[in-house]
Amino acid sequence: MSSTTGNSPASTQTPPAPAPQGGLDRKVLLVAGVVVLGAIMSILDVTVVAVAQNTFQNEFGTDAAGAAWTMTGYTLALAAVIPLSSWAVARFGARNVYLTSLVLFTIGSALCAMASSIGMLVAFRVIQGLGGGLLMPVGMMILTKAAGPERVGSVMAVLGIPMLLGPIAGPILGGLLIEKASWHWVFLINVPVGIVAFVYSWIVLRDKQETSRPSIDIIGLVLLSPGLALFLYGISVSAEEGTFLAAKVLIPAAVGLVLILAFIAHALRSKAPLLDLRLFGNRTLSISVIAMTLFMIAFFGASLLYPQYFIGIRGESTLAAGLLLAPQGIGAMITMPIAGRLTDKMGPGKFVLGGLVLIALGMGTFTFLGADSSYWLLCGALFVQGLGMGMTMMPIMSSALATLNSSQVPDGSTLVNVVQQTASSIGTAIISVVLASNLAAHAESKLAIASNAAPEQYDKLVAAGQAPAEVPTQWLDWGASAFAGAFVISAVLIAVTFVPAFFLPRKRIAGAESAPVMMH
Repeated sequence: MSSTTGNSPASTQTPPAPAPQGGLDRKVLLVAGVVVLGAIMSILDVTVVAVAQNTFQNEFGTDAAGAAWTMTGYTLALAAVIPLSSWAVARFGARNVYLTSLVLFTIGSALCAMASSIGMLVAFRVIQGLGGGLLMPVGMMILTKAAGPERVGSVMAVLGIPMLLGPIAGPILGGLLIEKASWHWVFLINVPVGIVAFVYSWIVLRDKQETSRPSIDIIGLVLLSPGLALFLYGISVSAEEGTFLAAKVLIPAAVGLVLILAFIAHALRSKAPLLDLRLFGNRTLSISVIAMTLFMIAFFGASLLYPQYFIGIRGESTLAAGLLLAPQGIGAMITMPIAGRLTDKMGPGKFVLGGLVLIALGMGTFTFLGADSSYWLLCGALFVQGLGMGMTMMPIMSSALATLNSSQVPDGSTLVNVVQQTASSIGTAIISVVLASNLAAHAESKLAIASNAAPEQYDKLVAAGQAPAEVPTQWLDWGASAFAGAFVISAVLIAVTFVPAFFLPRKRIAGAESAPVMMH
């Protein structure tokens, strides 16, 4: 944690030698391999499970809202545990925390594969999330220390690799495992990868672990972690209820919001808060966080829709749906490394604005979805959107950290990850509610989706005289319109993101060069 919070031993550390300018050296790349491997496990698991949503509905006899909890429960656990990352690193050392997280994530994966009900699966996904929640922020601290502040953009581009592989490999891998093996392998695949990641991390992360005995902010912990969990639980239940106005939504969300506000008041007065909110006094960080919040809500909300449209409306298999999503990841793969390197030299502003234009063009295409929209058009739109993602996501994150000094980086990394995970949960909830509401406007569209995603269930409805033997074209059109309406919300949020993005630095960010980034 920052020295202003009293949780960091930074003042007693010997600053490392300045990192070389330009590319990342061999030692940094070895450390990057550790961080990327852990992040791939966490992020890839999200995209794989997204493709498996329809499979979970069929296997466990639940609806879309129930299956969505396999994603929401995971994200809630991440949001609840991330605030502890800075303190945990100060207390136990980054290497120990990282290795423990890998073990917990791997055990959670094995348990998920043995789940026999949707409730068990959600519970085990929470265990996964408790491990996965620390992988990204702690990994970010490890890699930022190794590279130095003058190469934050390049570091963020490396951390973007899992975000590149996620949209490409996740849906394809998920579809392949589900069709060729079983849904269990969606989680079992993490076990050997987790073991390899643990051994690799054990060997590579050999730096001396300087720890302290910081006092944990008990009041902050009691306020923030339950507050985040309750708030996100409330908005997540909205997907199941189909509205934000139900008591099951409003009560926990309101209680959570009150706890979060109480934490803010406490953190601004405390000398050693769980999370140092005084960092928001940094203008660049504040603008970056606002832009990142809007972008993440739009991006993760829309990510829920793509596979459901291809599977539910177009009748594609999970594997085919994954392949159809690949152009988005390919587009990001092209631009992200370039944007990362140039952000260090030119600042993030120009790239983010250009990226948002491309994302708006790509996502705007999906606001006109039909039941027979051209796959060439949709894949082209995904590719253009991917190009924009590579120019947007990581430059925003790098701008949030580039102006922080050495003692602020752990808190800054934790703050960025809290915002990222919270925003992704909010985005998933908002888009789920909008989609459910749109589908409810034409009940037949739900049957149309059921006919493609779960034909055995639809056959029962046909036998019971509750549905026609052949799905009317109009029903599919209504279903496609429901998805198009949900994409409108994401597109509007992308448009709003232009406002904070306009104020991001458009030249090389200075201010942290003289202060080497250190890790507890």
